[in-house]
Amino acid sequence: MTLIQRYLFRQIGVPVVAACAALAGIGLLSQSLDQLEVIVERGQSVWVMVKLTLLALPQLFSVILPIGLFVGALIALTRLQREQELTAAFASGMTRWKVISPAARIAAIAAVVTLVMTVLIQPWSQRTAREQAYAIRTDLAALLVEEGRFVQGPDGLTVYVQQIEQNGLLKNLFVYLDDGKGGVRTWDAAEARFEQVQGQPFLTLTNGSMQEYSSNGVLNQFSFARFPFDLTPFTDSRETIRYKPSDLWMGQLFDPTPDLVAASGSRGELLAEAHSRLSSPLYALTAMALALSAIMGGAFSRTGYGWRMAKAAGIFLVVRVFGYGIVAASAWNSWLNVFQYLLPLVAAALALRMLFRALKPGRRSPALDRLKARFA
Repeated sequence: MTLIQRYLFRQIGVPVVAACAALAGIGLLSQSLDQLEVIVERGQSVWVMVKLTLLALPQLFSVILPIGLFVGALIALTRLQREQELTAAFASGMTRWKVISPAARIAAIAAVVTLVMTVLIQPWSQRTAREQAYAIRTDLAALLVEEGRFVQGPDGLTVYVQQIEQNGLLKNLFVYLDDGKGGVRTWDAAEARFEQVQGQPFLTLTNGSMQEYSSNGVLNQFSFARFPFDLTPFTDSRETIRYKPSDLWMGQLFDPTPDLVAASGSRGELLAEAHSRLSSPLYALTAMALALSAIMGGAFSRTGYGWRMAKAAGIFLVVRVFGYGIVAASAWNSWLNVFQYLLPLVAAALALRMLFRALKPGRRSPALDRLKARFA
């Protein structure tokens, strides 16, 4: 790149990065508000909430980046055009393509980053988030223990803990179990801790006693220094992790197994998701093409380019909404997947056609003059 092109690259790139960062911040804020349930209702740590919030960002990236690219490019190009820096570049002998090539490079970089995000990072982050959510949902420690309250668990189990220390140690614990047949068992312990023994959950009680009142009216009692309370009967072993199409790798989407189709969706849905990931980077090119055509596709205006920017924004919005509609329709008609690529490419081509048109405002078309002369 020449010196002027490097200057234009910086002037356009900085607002684009700033706009994408601002949108990413808004996305993180909205996701963090959704994840507050993890702390409030599930008793998880702040780190778990932060982890789930960050893992949701790659899936939003295909939406955030084209919008940030469009907004940042409009801001940068408007300033360059208003201060007549683009006019000075044309006056120095630069062609229109040389002037817009820095913006095209930024759009290409954004497209490559989006492709890497959607193809590689998104399935990894979504699978990790799904596994973390499954671990939270099946975490008996979070479901059964709440400081200072009697918590009712499954199958007649009730647990009370007076104090929960930072290291996970439970102080003054009481466990009540009703077998549903008239028999009742209770445990009380000075300390307890949740542990995994050969992959199975146990509540290890220390320095306590156990009382059992059988259905035939017999009371048994004994004390213990250490007692492992098996929590396996209270876990739902039938529950498994169910992956959605957004969680799957590209190979699984294009060539799914019958079990995967039964668990995650139809073959049409998986194929539509695969083509959606591959076509998402094209919207970065469309966004930049529309931004360039809005500012440089017409005559210079001292009063601003608000109307042209509004039209470009409306066109981009319509194209993106139609893109989502095509993804949904492609799940039922696989031949529509080709339009996932054609729509952004056609929109970008039309925007570039407007940008490179030879006519200027007020100048008559030679083709129109010839046509009128033929029929005169």
